[in-house]
Amino acid sequence: MKALTIALFLVIMSAQSTVAQQAAADQEIIELSKEKWQWMADKNVEVLDSLLHEKSVFVHMGGSWGKQRELDVIKSGGIWYKKAEVYSVTVNIIGNTAILLNDIDLEAVVGGNTVTNPFMVTEVYIKEDGEWKMGSLTFSRLLRPVKMNGDNNP
Repeated sequence: MKALTIALFLVIMSAQSTVAQQAAADQEIIELSKEKWQWMADKNVEVLDSLLHEKSVFVHMGGSWGKQRELDVIKSGGIWYKKAEVYSVTVNIIGNTAILLNDIDLEAVVGGNTVTNPFMVTEVYIKEDGEWKMGSLTFSRLLRPVKMNGDNNP
């Protein structure tokens, strides 16, 4: 009976440790995503360059492209990710891959015009050599109305 009690205790402790590690990994990805929105707003392409995987892809309403074009678009101001208001975040980690979903309103300047759109943004991160790298960023426009104050709907 004593051995069974000890075994049960170890299983419970192991499960709690796993849950705590999962929560910490989820929080790490959430914080990284939050920082990424700020780096994009600040047009900080140097930091973004280190975050983005060399093979990363970006899907926008107007097209899709790779890392270098995304950095060039941000640097030139072709798209200025002015402000992302995040309403909900979910994270699913599968092995060394994290999939994050953000329900956001994005205020952006595109081609000189300020627009605000509701998006579900899918971010995919891959952990390589102990470091998270963004592999994909996809904007899917939502049918819900913009929640952000001072919206500029197209």
